[in-house]
Amino acid sequence: MFFRRSSLVIPALALAAGSAFAQAPRTKVDDLALRNAAQSKGEEWLSYGFTPQETRYSPLTQINASNVSRLGLAWSYEVGPGGGGQEATPLVHNGVIFSTTQWSVVFAVDARTGKEKWRWDPEVNQTALRSKICCGVVQRGIAMYDGKIIAPSIDGRLFALDEETGKPVWESRVAYPQDNYTLTMAPRVAKGKVIIGVSGAEYPVRGFIAAFDAKTGQQSWKFYTVPGPGDKDPGLIKAAATWPKNIIGGGGATVWDAISYDPELELVYIGTGNAGPWSEDTRMSKGFDLLYAASIVAVDVNTGLYKWHFQNVPGDEWDFDSVQHLLQADVTIKGVKRKVLMQANKNGFLYTIDRTNGKFVRAIPFAKVNWALGLDESTGRPILNPNAKYSETESVNITPGPGGAHNWSPMSFNPNLGLLYVSGQSGGGFTYAVQPNFQFNPQGQNMGIVFGRGPAPAPAKPAVGAPAAAGENVSPEVAAARAAAAAAAAAAPPAPAPAAAKLREPLAAIGPEKDGGFLMAYDAATGQERWRVPGGSAIGGGTFATASNLVFQATGGKLYAYSADKGEKLLEIATGVPGQMAPPITYMVDGKQYVAIQIGNGPPPPPANGAPAPPPNPNAPPAMKPRLLVYALDGTAKLP
Repeated sequence: MFFRRSSLVIPALALAAGSAFAQAPRTKVDDLALRNAAQSKGEEWLSYGFTPQETRYSPLTQINASNVSRLGLAWSYEVGPGGGGQEATPLVHNGVIFSTTQWSVVFAVDARTGKEKWRWDPEVNQTALRSKICCGVVQRGIAMYDGKIIAPSIDGRLFALDEETGKPVWESRVAYPQDNYTLTMAPRVAKGKVIIGVSGAEYPVRGFIAAFDAKTGQQSWKFYTVPGPGDKDPGLIKAAATWPKNIIGGGGATVWDAISYDPELELVYIGTGNAGPWSEDTRMSKGFDLLYAASIVAVDVNTGLYKWHFQNVPGDEWDFDSVQHLLQADVTIKGVKRKVLMQANKNGFLYTIDRTNGKFVRAIPFAKVNWALGLDESTGRPILNPNAKYSETESVNITPGPGGAHNWSPMSFNPNLGLLYVSGQSGGGFTYAVQPNFQFNPQGQNMGIVFGRGPAPAPAKPAVGAPAAAGENVSPEVAAARAAAAAAAAAAPPAPAPAAAKLREPLAAIGPEKDGGFLMAYDAATGQERWRVPGGSAIGGGTFATASNLVFQATGGKLYAYSADKGEKLLEIATGVPGQMAPPITYMVDGKQYVAIQIGNGPPPPPANGAPAPPPNPNAPPAMKPRLLVYALDGTAKLP
């Protein structure tokens, strides 16, 4: 597919505020600043994961175990009207917070007071795009480099905005919504290149990441995650043997979240999504591994060429994307210092792999797992539970479900303690059956399954429109897919209902016994769980850690702080803003440490595809617009 660089035709919606901001010496973010973030004082938060290794570990110590209970709201800022969950990680530089919210609106506010400096709206065509968005109107963040804020637009554009004014510097085209692609992930900057992947694998798309020159916006390279015609990369030529000759749609395997970069090895690590359609029977791929779907892949930062891969779920048919946070650490394992990459996968296993070559080191089930009996100790390949296979006539309840044991919520790592902090969900499940008489839709979602439990008859039209059954752990991705399919089914003529799929007996599970949300600390050296506390979720929020023996977690509308070594709860703040929580960060300005987080959904979006709006709930509280909340010691501010 050919992508052209668009001309610079941009609405002049940038607003500059001026004199209210202190005129401290201004610095620019370059490769050295990004690379040395771990050795900095920690006063700024310059990239999505704080460091290129995505550690989310701050050296700040002003807020500590003895005073963290004094945290209070310092100020708040309304980020926009809402219409989707908050997922963005704010960045902090030169005393200013930069971030993004729904429909790709970017803003800059004073990090001391919350006073708006500028705001820029790319004016996405919301009506045209809404039906193309698979999994929610969300943005996970921005990047910064050389005096520019690098911001993706959900409609496939990539912008560089002047850090001081918010005015556009360049615009490039990553992908087109007409081809069913969207952009929801936070870009990363590696060796002067902006690297970003695409969303949309429930549609017939071919996943990829692309690199753009951070100074000019010119595309440097592109790496496709599944094979296609004309491939020259030896890695993709090799992958072609693991697919059927005729790939249905584009293959899937989009890169919609995880990217990590090792400046020494000059390797970019990405996590890829599931293949489409979901079911093996529907895509006619029995016996095929489907590389590089549901995998971790390393590519050369200079060329974008394949270096190595590790496939978490060969032939995945449960929507076990491997796009979760990829965190690097140097860890001594069995007396040998290893350069490792760690991932708490959707599928319920926490993996450690060698980031120099992709070799499997170890993994543990950190949540209940019944789709696999375990992993091969030498290769990490799953030992599939033969009863986890589903068909048109037999359905099966699988845990974790499509929402995963751990989804996009970021982890963090304390290098002094050697502990990895993971927020997740154990138990629950999701029932799968193959959709009878599946017909490929070149412009729609192609999941190839029905939802719900037997023995009740399954819906006739794509049953992704069915409501959740009792006890189902349904992700926002699946909820959005169901809503879109329900609207399409309502507009279509009725069809005979297929025979119900018989529900198999419950499968035995491995992993922790307790169900529910949690925060856990994992010892990277020993491979053992150090502690676990209740409260957490697979989706949303996440953690960061600090040098003052604290780990912060955002979940369920609350901000928590725990002792990093023992998991003792030291803080619990009810934010007062309902809706999805983004990952928290910390920073320091004028000698004062702050903790910041975006939260809220705001009013619900209008129904997709012209479907009628549901009647209002007279008992529902008024919707509060999403906000950026900033906390400090002895803060006394109130929400509006």
